[in-house]
Amino acid sequence: MYKNLFSVAAFTLLSRLTGFFRDIMLGAVLGAGGLADAFYVAFRLPNHFRAIFGEGAFNAAYVPCYSQVLETQGERAGRWFTSQIFTLLLFSQLVFLGLALIFTPQLIDLLAPGFRADPAKFGEAVTLTRITFPYLLFITLVTLQSGTLNARGHFAAAAFASVLLNLVMILCLALAFVFPNAAVAAAVGVTLSGICQFALTYLALRRDGLNEHLVRLEWSKEIRHFFLVLGPAVIGSAGVQLALFADTIIASMLPTGGLSSIYYADRIYQLPIGIIGVAAGTVLLPEMSRRIASGDHGGALHAQNRTMALSIALAAPFFVAFIMIPDVIMRGVFLRGAFTETAAIASANVLTAYGFGLIAIVLIRSIVPSFQAIGDTRTPMLISLFAVAVNIGLKVLLFKSMGAAGLAAATAVGAWINLVLLFLFALWRNLFWPDELLAKCAASASIAAFALALFALFVTWPAASFAASIGHFENVVELICLFAGGGLVYAVVLGIGLFVSGIRFRRVPELS
Repeated sequence: MYKNLFSVAAFTLLSRLTGFFRDIMLGAVLGAGGLADAFYVAFRLPNHFRAIFGEGAFNAAYVPCYSQVLETQGERAGRWFTSQIFTLLLFSQLVFLGLALIFTPQLIDLLAPGFRADPAKFGEAVTLTRITFPYLLFITLVTLQSGTLNARGHFAAAAFASVLLNLVMILCLALAFVFPNAAVAAAVGVTLSGICQFALTYLALRRDGLNEHLVRLEWSKEIRHFFLVLGPAVIGSAGVQLALFADTIIASMLPTGGLSSIYYADRIYQLPIGIIGVAAGTVLLPEMSRRIASGDHGGALHAQNRTMALSIALAAPFFVAFIMIPDVIMRGVFLRGAFTETAAIASANVLTAYGFGLIAIVLIRSIVPSFQAIGDTRTPMLISLFAVAVNIGLKVLLFKSMGAAGLAAATAVGAWINLVLLFLFALWRNLFWPDELLAKCAASASIAAFALALFALFVTWPAASFAASIGHFENVVELICLFAGGGLVYAVVLGIGLFVSGIRFRRVPELS
């Protein structure tokens, strides 16, 4: 399991690194003005719907159901099941795409109402959204195929697919001179990347003889069970996306640049979530589903505890960095071209607020599989909806006084409420129990994080002075110095703590 987790994490890291380069290019050519706000709405809308109907809800229902069909009925039944789901997804997404293209202005009115006050921004948002929305069709099918590959223990192609989004957008931005503007170039890149991702996962399935076919739909008990599980998962996933929709809606009412500052901070914030949280959840759900389907409940809990311990150890230094040096991060990554010092400070404030919820969001990815692996998507749904209600209420209260940072702070509070309730319900139902390794690893990571915070407190000024003395790329040099030195401090202290505690991350035994 650790091999798969690190494989997914490595490809996700590659995705985030290419994503950084993509966002650096976007920041340099779009900055944080009206055109950038319009593009980021157009970029976020299909991704919101993808998260509702695609990977968030879909994987929660599909992977356990598909694993159960394979375990109990064999290969042929599994192939039939996935072809049924493929047919349903294809036709439903074609209908949804047609409606979205027809009613795009109304969609922008609903989800970014503040844009109506600026006709130019509103028009750009409508045009760009019509270009990006077909991405949803392809990425939803990619989600199905990725779920099939993951359930079979094949993670590489699905994990690499997200890299293509960044590479294709970078290519289109490099060719921006042939488009009306850079925002149109980026929007075209979004949809083209969806086609490329679909081709990649389709070919990976075809190579193993697992690709789906269009079939006549049948309302079998397996399909009925899938929809019974999918319904609560969609509602739960929609709850999380409602909070993100609220971000977009409220941020559209902020002064120009507010929505962009949220986007740039979110790109940094999503780095550890993607590398650690998503990788953990991607590998852990099929691992727990297979073990529970075979009756190995102890092995499922064993895998979960180790995944959570590893997640805490890897996420803690990011938490410290987001709280202690957010301004250094935003200047080092984005301060060039149209991205100004003012934009960097605004984004840094948002990043700090987001940072307080990082550990919670990463751990949610590891605790939710406790419920999903046994087919219970209802409990996470109800907990998520409650947390989202608190989240949205706080956004409404905080956005006027705190601006974009208030929206991020509300997200952090909602994440902690979600995590605490998930833990309590999982413990109550004996779906999760922390072991000694998890406790020792959390303690060691906390001590190492404290050492890292002291390092950042006392070394930031000398690092800035050293970078300024060089005279070139001082923001980048300062960031590299702090990250390299801080990473070394954290690794050494954590290593000592784990060694003294007697912790060894051994390979989780495979299923027989």
